[in-house]
Amino acid sequence: MLEIDGLFLFFVRWGFGLLLLIFGANGIFHFIPAPAYPPAAEKFRRALVDSGYMLPCWKAVELVGALLLIADKYVPFSLVILAPVLVNIFLFHWFLSRRGLWLAAILILSEAILALAYRNAFANLFI
Repeated sequence: MLEIDGLFLFFVRWGFGLLLLIFGANGIFHFIPAPAYPPAAEKFRRALVDSGYMLPCWKAVELVGALLLIADKYVPFSLVILAPVLVNIFLFHWFLSRRGLWLAAILILSEAILALAYRNAFANLFI
């Protein structure tokens, strides 16, 4: 069976957590200016902002997931709540704005590496 080195997992978990912490906090506190997006991407982003709840909810999930990853507490739970957020980030960049697609791919890869490392926690889901 494939085993993943603990130090490597530490860096993946921390890097993943820090990226989500920064971008999650930015979604709430707006300390990094939003880049210019193509029209369809901007329309979608604007709809999330104008809804009044969706973007803050999404960013709150990112923050909670990031803090759990960094604290090394409830990592499998963190991976579960972050999965739909990451899929949406990736698909946004795939279909609406290719800028940032590489970062979205890194986030998905980090999630996959950690899910593989914690695969025993998910075993009952696939019985």
